[in-house]
Amino acid sequence: MKQRKVPLRKCIVTNEMKPKGELVRIVRTPEGEVVLDPTGKKNGRGAYLTNSEDVFMLAKKKDSLSRHLQVSISSDVYDALIAARPKGRAK
Repeated sequence: MKQRKVPLRKCIVTNEMKPKGELVRIVRTPEGEVVLDPTGKKNGRGAYLTNSEDVFMLAKKKDSLSRHLQVSISSDVYDALIAARPKGRAK
């Protein structure tokens, strides 16, 4: 049986290429709202982060999501994303 190709994505903070399943997708919806996308299929502009609290904190410090999603993001939104991130998938 032929092996399926594993899609790779780049973490916007660490610049590491990883399998899509190991990363967390953050989406700016067409309405301008920034939300966590656990399915990876929501409409909107997406950015990928390694599923680690350290990476989320570094993204907050550098304001990486604002730059990549092209929308201003408050620290409250970063805190909500950190609290909502899935805990079991960290590698």
